[in-house]
Amino acid sequence: MDLRIKSFDEYKEKYKQSVDNPDGFWDQIARSFIWRMPYHTVCEWNFEQPDVKWFLGGKLNITENCLDRHLEQRGNKLALIWEPNDPKERFVRWTYRELYEKVCEFANALKAQGIQKGDRVVVYMPMIPELTVAVLACARIGAVHSVVFAGFSAMAIADRVNDAQAKMIITADGLNRGAKQVPLKRVVDEALTHCSSVNKVIVYNCLDWSPNMAPGRDLWWHDAVNGMAKECPAEEMDSEDMLFILYTSGSTGKPKGVVHTHGGYMVYTAYTFQNVFQYEESDIYWCTADVGWITGHSYIVYGPLLSGATTLMFEGVPTWPDPGRFWQVCDKHSVNQFYTAPTAIRALMACGDDHVLSYSLDSIKVLGTVGEPINVEAWRWYHIHVGKERCPIVDTWWQTETGGIMISGLGNLSPMNPAHAGYPLPGIQPVLLDQEGNEIVENGVEGYLCIKHPWPSILRTTYGDHERCRVTYFSHYQGHYFTGDGAKRDENGMYRIIGRVDDVINVSGHRFGTAEIENAINSNKIAVESAVVGYPHDIKGQGIYAYVVCENIPEDQEVARAEIIETVVEHIGKIAKPEKIQFVSGLPKTRSGKIMRRILRKVAEGEPDKLGDTSTLLDPQIVEEIVSGAL
Repeated sequence: MDLRIKSFDEYKEKYKQSVDNPDGFWDQIARSFIWRMPYHTVCEWNFEQPDVKWFLGGKLNITENCLDRHLEQRGNKLALIWEPNDPKERFVRWTYRELYEKVCEFANALKAQGIQKGDRVVVYMPMIPELTVAVLACARIGAVHSVVFAGFSAMAIADRVNDAQAKMIITADGLNRGAKQVPLKRVVDEALTHCSSVNKVIVYNCLDWSPNMAPGRDLWWHDAVNGMAKECPAEEMDSEDMLFILYTSGSTGKPKGVVHTHGGYMVYTAYTFQNVFQYEESDIYWCTADVGWITGHSYIVYGPLLSGATTLMFEGVPTWPDPGRFWQVCDKHSVNQFYTAPTAIRALMACGDDHVLSYSLDSIKVLGTVGEPINVEAWRWYHIHVGKERCPIVDTWWQTETGGIMISGLGNLSPMNPAHAGYPLPGIQPVLLDQEGNEIVENGVEGYLCIKHPWPSILRTTYGDHERCRVTYFSHYQGHYFTGDGAKRDENGMYRIIGRVDDVINVSGHRFGTAEIENAINSNKIAVESAVVGYPHDIKGQGIYAYVVCENIPEDQEVARAEIIETVVEHIGKIAKPEKIQFVSGLPKTRSGKIMRRILRKVAEGEPDKLGDTSTLLDPQIVEEIVSGAL
């Protein structure tokens, strides 16, 4: 199943076809997959309700396309390489046959524990091969997986479990992350004191610890799979049945569960994987993301396995035991495509060039970035030191909600421009709109990035709250999906993503709603009110700057800051902790009570001379106090 475009001219031809006849274009691609029952209609949609359906009437199971279909020709081909946290430990290699048998075995174990089609299962696991097995086993029996990043706190897990009404959690005793070990099972136990829907917990023995095991509820993975058959018939799913829920931060305090479905997500992730990375049959592909994020779902698990690729999964961190770890892994496994985040690149840049120059990196053919726009300096370092000025960089733009890559270069086929994502993939119709919602058709402009036609892996809803989906993504500009990002289109039609225009902060490629962090801060007795904004950060892209209103400014501000950070970590996790906390007596508000975040952003960015008009504020003097106390 080779879906690759082979030249830039062919890209332009395919792109035109995809705009002129979207149904015909996607029909041709979807026919490459195994369908139990063919679909009768390619797409029905409107963006008002919104109501989007793809491949209507089609019956399938995505795991038959990830595994079963490869057994005859690729049964002995490597499907998964796992590189452990500690380079001294042994790596794991599974063929497609071995992965198939492990998925079937665990799928049977899930059924034996009462999990049925449509049940929600939360997966809170280390980056170990069994995480991939758990995800695919859920999909095989028609259960809906919801992976929660194993860095989130107990309260964050509880929020997600309760929203999805999950029946089971799959976890491990603990995990390795660099020099640290994290007690996952203990975090799950704490979360479950706030949850009533979970009746089973399966625990993988990762560290040989002895966590508390609740009788009748908790069981070890090895006991669950003991005696299970290594064949498990795949559940027949409708194209529009839920495949997974993945929670992402929202502009309210409550995380929103983005829903993706079997058929459209399958077609789009395979198509984009093959084209963006120009993957060839014998290549070794490595995406450094965690499966707790959408990048891991689409481009560690589903996209590569649907394409019969060899995908590498990494347990560790880029800087341990030294900052050469990524490059050591690339050389060790002869990696051909390498996909990572600008945050990681900037962190490794800061460690000096020696760590990368010690490795040959001769096998690499394509480099990729994901999660946030990459700055020009990091792009050039990546191009020169990692790509040796011979490898294309695909700077991919997409979101949890889009399911797959939307704007990007295509391997070595398309032109590059540092810090520009590039051109839309076939089937993607981006537009730039002005504030009134008018389309800006010329090049050399900037505006709000929206999409005017659906693609197969567009989110279908936000779980349990369709109105939230409509308001968040489809109410801003009629007839358009609103990305929340601003973008520039250059004279050649290439897109450069400027960044978020809504109340979302992008920290190391992970999005957090300002309200979610503010709610956590406000739960601390010190805080009366708070406002958080993003500001430029050399490594993370954006850092979190919190303005906290207290009844009395604390005498020992360092102790108070530590308390607030502890509260945020408890509610969300370490990845959301503020870098800077400024205690203030009030916030800049309009007479209607709205916080003027524009002012707070400028102060956080170190540009107090660019605050603009403050005359409409209820108390303009508050701004002077904030500026004089800025960190």
